[in-house]
Amino acid sequence: MRLEQLQAFLAIAETGSFQQAARKCGVTQSTISRQIQALEADLGLSLFHRTAGATLTLGGERVLPRVRKICQEWRTIKEELADLVAGKQPELCIAAIHSICSNCLPPVLQQFCHDYPDIQLRVTSLGSDRALKVLKDGLVDLAIVMNNRFLTTGSEMVVEVLYDEPIEVLTAADHPLAQFDKVPWFELIRYPQVVFKDGYGMQRLVQERFERYGATLQAVLEVNTLDAFRGVVRQGELIALLPRSALVEARQDPTLAVRSLANSDSSTVESGLTRQVVMVTTQDRLQIPPIRHFWQLVKQLIVPQFEQHGKPQAIKNLQVR
Repeated sequence: MRLEQLQAFLAIAETGSFQQAARKCGVTQSTISRQIQALEADLGLSLFHRTAGATLTLGGERVLPRVRKICQEWRTIKEELADLVAGKQPELCIAAIHSICSNCLPPVLQQFCHDYPDIQLRVTSLGSDRALKVLKDGLVDLAIVMNNRFLTTGSEMVVEVLYDEPIEVLTAADHPLAQFDKVPWFELIRYPQVVFKDGYGMQRLVQERFERYGATLQAVLEVNTLDAFRGVVRQGELIALLPRSALVEARQDPTLAVRSLANSDSSTVESGLTRQVVMVTTQDRLQIPPIRHFWQLVKQLIVPQFEQHGKPQAIKNLQVR
């Protein structure tokens, strides 16, 4: 049983004529006849009385409502897919790490809403690993995260490197580490830290660096918001390792101090500590106009700021054209 056979059956039932059905379907009358004969052979009974006109048999009458429903469903599918290809979708779902949501995305969101006013934007702040999982599960259309090659590999994935940024040290203003312009690693590892929860790429990055040093990370508290990091570190004892883009507000807080990390003196550990931020979607999603447009806006409005300044502060004054 094939779709064109069902469409031919419906056309004959609606017109009452093989000839008129052929014109309606854009095929020859002999083609319509062959399609109905094949359908009747599959079903094992006649569907039409072949008289002066074509009238439904008892079997045809039973089949008609279901064939009509199948053909209507197929038309609906085609219309929905045509709308999708044309960019007519009700919403666009984005998952991004917190520093991107708070400091980098606003100009992109503003421009996208101007360009696609009929599409509802939904932005969720998630840890990198969680964001990539919901992308793979089809719950979001695009993710902006810290790179995790274990989760971004696969022929269906499209990964765009946005920027690399240094990891810096956040302390209270009167913390002993605040005396350094650049904090040495051998000093850093002496102090307890507040870290991101599981599922955040930063926790994995910091843990891996400590393991390379053969040191133990004193992770005494886990949080998942930048406000929580600032509030805890402000109390004086704990420190945090955070990416530069997450420290915009901390730099303006006189009760906090932000310091760079000194390059390693060890030949077994690479100098400095950086994270790579990437934008990820799937091949099929990138063909959809609104998703592709959002992808391009991120590249146009976010990437140049890091390339020119290396700091996200400049993004806050970006004029959206």
